[in-house]
Amino acid sequence: MNGLHILAEFHACEGDRRLLLDAGMLAALCRRACATAGLLVVAEAFHQFPSAGATGALVLAESHLAIHTWPELESVTLDLYVCNYSQDNRAAAEAAYAALRTEFRPERVMRRDIARGDPDTSKGRDH
Repeated sequence: MNGLHILAEFHACEGDRRLLLDAGMLAALCRRACATAGLLVVAEAFHQFPSAGATGALVLAESHLAIHTWPELESVTLDLYVCNYSQDNRAAAEAAYAALRTEFRPERVMRRDIARGDPDTSKGRDH
């Protein structure tokens, strides 16, 4: 289950503002970013808040992407986890992340990466 878990915030987004306001456009962008990266979408759910932003999630064969928009703050938060038992999919995680960042065009980014599933760091730890 080795993988890369990216937690990110995009602030002062200068991309197409409709991506912050329209759940349909947000879903299409997320599907496109994942497909281009070679990730397989197996399920999805997106919700449009009245007169506000949108939230959504893609369940991937390789794990998930969750995304939330805050148009009043011109911001986006996202959680992208990509893992695989038999191969390293970090490049796919980075590609999907880069596609999202390119479209939102944030002036400021806060990103935290978590390496998951490393057997050397999980030995002897409680669940």
